Amino acid sequence: MIFLTLEDETGVVNVIVWRKLYERFRRAVIAGRCLRVTGRLQREGGVTHVIAEEIEDISHLLDRLLDPEATLGAGGA
Repeated sequence: MIFLTLEDETGVVNVIVWRKLYERFRRAVIAGRCLRVTGRLQREGGVTHVIAEEIEDISHLLDRLLDPEATLGAGGA
């Protein structure tokens, strides 16, 4: 079992990655600067965990933060 900690503007979450899943998404976990993790949410005693089911490296989207012309959605919002 591998543990990751992810943080965004809403707080911190612990990500639990089972070894078999880690082997599948190893490159994203090691090289990614920005990850999208899909999985099951688990809350216990004020602590939030995500049991990972899929991990995607979305680091390429970080460059869009520096581009004032980039739009984030269909309406440019």
